[in-house]
Amino acid sequence: MLAVSALLPLVLAACGPVSTTRAYEQCSEQARLAERPRGSVGIGAGTGGVSSSFDLTVTSDFLRGRDPYVVYDTCFRRLTGAGPTRPLIL
Repeated sequence: MLAVSALLPLVLAACGPVSTTRAYEQCSEQARLAERPRGSVGIGAGTGGVSSSFDLTVTSDFLRGRDPYVVYDTCFRRLTGAGPTRPLIL
């Protein structure tokens, strides 16, 4: 019981608002992914033979055609509890 009482404030603090800098970083990334998918393709050769990789990130915001500026504003307000302090730069 004592251990739970000691950890509860730490757990609750993790759920609180994040810094505006961190919110800007996270929400800008979400807005960029709402604007367009991101992907990469890689091909390589070495002593083990040929290798390749493919990575594609598509968000539901992009698929639904959500406005990146609305995604940014909504995300920022959710994370900080206030409106954006910096404009979104795509």
